[in-house]
Amino acid sequence: MKTPTILVAEELLNEAEQHNPGAWIDHSKIAAICAKAIAERCDNLDADTAYVFGLLHDIGRRKGVTDMRHIIDGYHFMTSHGYDDCARICLTHSFPYKDILSYNGQNDCTAEEIGFIKSFIENIECDDYDKLIQLCDALALPDGATYIEKRLVDVVMRRGFNNLTIPKWRAFLDLKDYFDKKTGTDIYTLIGV
Repeated sequence: MKTPTILVAEELLNEAEQHNPGAWIDHSKIAAICAKAIAERCDNLDADTAYVFGLLHDIGRRKGVTDMRHIIDGYHFMTSHGYDDCARICLTHSFPYKDILSYNGQNDCTAEEIGFIKSFIENIECDDYDKLIQLCDALALPDGATYIEKRLVDVVMRRGFNNLTIPKWRAFLDLKDYFDKKTGTDIYTLIGV
């Protein structure tokens, strides 16, 4: 896999915080902790890799306060460092429901970027790392892990509701069920909710 070490990932996140401090930093750290705890119970996932992906899934926010743009900025930042697997996570983490219109928030990307994101998410087969970070993104508030329903409502309260919000919520709940089965337990017990 083309991923940084934990030390390098932490350095990248710390450097990003200097460019754009905010709650997204703590959210990313919580997502990483959740990803590691769940991955430790999955025989096909490496816990350190999952932790790195959790830390860096929102790294595109380093460029400033943006909305959908953070996923393409993260993708380009990670590919520029040769971390293609992290770049993939930057694009897939917001789309457990594979439709660009399911994004909660403003579309602040160019037409070319929208076309790239749309094609990427429609044509990729999500692996368990993609799925895990999608789930952990929905479990992580800046002040700690939470129930998925609470996080989903939090996002809608800040970013709005659209015609695909309910199918996207179902996709998140399906991910929880998937990882409950993979780990043989309720993942909430693993992340301390």
